[in-house]
Amino acid sequence: MKIGCPKEIKPQEFRVGLTPQAAREAVAHGHQVMVEAGAGTGAGFADADYVAAGASIVPTADEVFASAEMIVKVKEPQAVERARLRKGQLLFTYLHLAPDPDQTRDLLASGVTAIAYETVTDRTGGLPLLAPMSEVAGRLAPQMGAWALQKANGGRGVLLGGVPGVRPANVMIIGGGVVGTAAARVAVGMGANVTVLDRSIPRMSYLDDIFQGRLTTQYSSAAALAELLPEADMVIGAVLIPGAAAPKLVSRAQLSTMKPGSVIVDVAIDQGGCFETSKATTHADPIYTVDGVIHYCVANMPGAVARTSTMALGNATMPFMLALAGKGWRRACAEDPHLLAGLNVHAGQLTYAAVGEALGLPSISPSEALA
Repeated sequence: MKIGCPKEIKPQEFRVGLTPQAAREAVAHGHQVMVEAGAGTGAGFADADYVAAGASIVPTADEVFASAEMIVKVKEPQAVERARLRKGQLLFTYLHLAPDPDQTRDLLASGVTAIAYETVTDRTGGLPLLAPMSEVAGRLAPQMGAWALQKANGGRGVLLGGVPGVRPANVMIIGGGVVGTAAARVAVGMGANVTVLDRSIPRMSYLDDIFQGRLTTQYSSAAALAELLPEADMVIGAVLIPGAAAPKLVSRAQLSTMKPGSVIVDVAIDQGGCFETSKATTHADPIYTVDGVIHYCVANMPGAVARTSTMALGNATMPFMLALAGKGWRRACAEDPHLLAGLNVHAGQLTYAAVGEALGLPSISPSEALA
């Protein structure tokens, strides 16, 4: 199969969809790999690294999209990229369609077959292609929030870990999954006073065990939010419903109860965000203020640490990419129901129910598309 990897064009996105190691594996399996010139530069991979791996370097994205049977990316295709997609082509990348009607309509119109990293599953019910970036975003969240808390950046001027004689910052994390656990690990390590809200008793027990009393867990409810928000210096939104729009857990009215200069970090912004006042920002202009509260809502947080993120993502996606390239998407998905769960769009039809529900569009099941 001809595999193409274009350079990411979303603002401040430095990751690349294909590492030289993955390119080498694909070539070794008999596939042809084309990489746009400079695609890996932001992640520290030179064109020469891809050539050494057996890939071809092509000068423009137009050539990649025109020649490749499968396009491998990181972020959802931008409008100019969607215009290059064609019927019968396979797209393998993050999509996050639920809050993005324009992208959804364009993909449906293109006739492309699109498999979304974020909805591929595993035997334990996890999301193996989302988990690496959730880990990165979770670990970044307290770090970015600590930066936003600095007075020079508009924050309260609070040091996350405090100092002897001065209390540490109060950090509230909504959601105890992969993102929330990673965020808690870093926030606790920085010395903050951390509370994690979740609705799974087993998950809270797990967090209590692994952190050995160094954080507090609390059952997530409207009452708990009302109690904790006024005392929080930082709130990290880490809630995920696979493939669906994130629930709005903190309203504009509740936001007004927070202290001036406190910080919100919305890691769920890719799926629309879990705060009513959230809107996507970029690394170039990451924060804005609503009712005195600093909002950090960068939609591609892992892009800030592009090399680590690219390598972690490449490790996770490579087996699936090789299966798709070696067997074709139909056979690969027929043999692996977890990969089939990643099918979001096929030949003008939406194949992920949660996206259809979010956007008010009809959908069919992935198995129907496969048939």
